[in-house]
Amino acid sequence: MQLLDGKLLSDEILSELKTEVDNIRQKNGKIPHLAAVLVGEDGASITYVNSKVKNCEKVGFKSSLIKKDATITEEELLEIIQKLNQDTDIDGFIVQLPLPKHISEKVITDAISPDKDVDGFHPFNVGKLALGLDTYVSATPNGVMEMLKRYKIQTEGKNCVVLGRSNIVGSPMSMLMSKSSRSEVISKNGYSADATVTVCHSKTKNLQEITSKADILIVAIGQQEFVTADMVKEGAIVVDVGLHRLIDETKKSGYRLVGDVKFDEVAPKTSYITPVPGGVGLMTICSLLMNTLKASKNK
Repeated sequence: MQLLDGKLLSDEILSELKTEVDNIRQKNGKIPHLAAVLVGEDGASITYVNSKVKNCEKVGFKSSLIKKDATITEEELLEIIQKLNQDTDIDGFIVQLPLPKHISEKVITDAISPDKDVDGFHPFNVGKLALGLDTYVSATPNGVMEMLKRYKIQTEGKNCVVLGRSNIVGSPMSMLMSKSSRSEVISKNGYSADATVTVCHSKTKNLQEITSKADILIVAIGQQEFVTADMVKEGAIVVDVGLHRLIDETKKSGYRLVGDVKFDEVAPKTSYITPVPGGVGLMTICSLLMNTLKASKNK
């Protein structure tokens, strides 16, 4: 069993981004600028956005953080998005989800300019991904693909099971893994694809039978320690996208982090597996920065 070490890879990617930004600065070029809009006081969202800002500083990006109370109206948030769309210095921006219930996430996502949609959630960019065209791929699936690439894991002809079908992870992940290696979105990013993909979800029957045949199992079902050893094939590659806090009084923080996979039980059966924490989450942030650099270059 070998860990797919997100910390090691993220350090490597951040170093590469910093070198590229340093080169841009030496040539008096435009420094990439990422903005984030944070609505409300959701703890996980605050932590995630702060991490994005911190990593922007590490690589030399400009960053802007716009904080608004949860009482902001949808119309007021749309005005902020319009200003960000028109700001020529900002290359890409995100509106951190989830949003308060009185604001439609679809309306907000649709209002973001596709050219600045570095989260890859706009229907235009999702449509390009479906067609295999190069685009801004949503950060977590893109981070998983980057991880597989850098660990030289071949996917051609492999039986891949994606557990979960969300628009943020499961659906784009399944599209990426099934794309032809000749398609733009795969070839331009140096990814290996051409896997045979099965998408499973809460209504799937005989789930254990399906997952236990997977050469590559990507888990994004949103249920803590859902995948157990009997659901995994011997020698499989397991990518755990989940992240959950469990109360643990033995820890100084008072909690511990786990994924959608029961790591201690599953890991011995695998050839590669991502840890939680220290796996996919770090790659997600790197992917967002890579998309921002791409947006800056496209301008």
